[in-house]
Amino acid sequence: MTSASVSDHHKITRPNMVAVGTIVWLSSELMFFAALFAMYFTTRAVQGPEIWGESTEFLNIPFAAFNTTVLVLSSVTCQFGVFAAERYQARRTGSIFKISSWGMREWFSLTFLMGAFFISGQIYEYAFLVSEGLALSTNAYSSVFYLATGFHGLHVTGGLIAFLIVMIRVAKARRFTQGQATTAIVVSYYWHFVDVVWIALFAAIYLIK
Repeated sequence: MTSASVSDHHKITRPNMVAVGTIVWLSSELMFFAALFAMYFTTRAVQGPEIWGESTEFLNIPFAAFNTTVLVLSSVTCQFGVFAAERYQARRTGSIFKISSWGMREWFSLTFLMGAFFISGQIYEYAFLVSEGLALSTNAYSSVFYLATGFHGLHVTGGLIAFLIVMIRVAKARRFTQGQATTAIVVSYYWHFVDVVWIALFAAIYLIK
């Protein structure tokens, strides 16, 4: 490894304007989700426990817990992709069955699949709830439920699109650059953020009855 590449390796682990800007933007997103939480608990307090008790009976908590576990584990695979990006390893160096040889592209691909599984599970849950008569306009609970989980689902979808963009750019590039590594790290910030938000949403909606 040349001295220039060693220098680059150290540079991508330091704060830069892109990373700082992303953190500032995520702070504004945090305020947005805080407003959703406030809406949820305020509506619950105003409407009373009866509507919440009746509506939450339709929730499939074991299924939601499994879906949540998949999303949380996707943060782990995403971080392994970041580790690969920090050492400038875009692709695997061995067999695809040898996980230790995976590069950023393989780890991000797995993360993408896990995130897509989560969104598919959320769509399945929506379809089930609607079939049981709990639609968006059924009552106050269903309205805040679909708004809170729906906006989060849109954020997860945005993260999936970001992963696709990163992987396409890496596939087309002749070599893996510092800019691509920085982009991968920034995308991981966003993905970890939506995962943490979902853990809070899961606790508030599915566990606190």
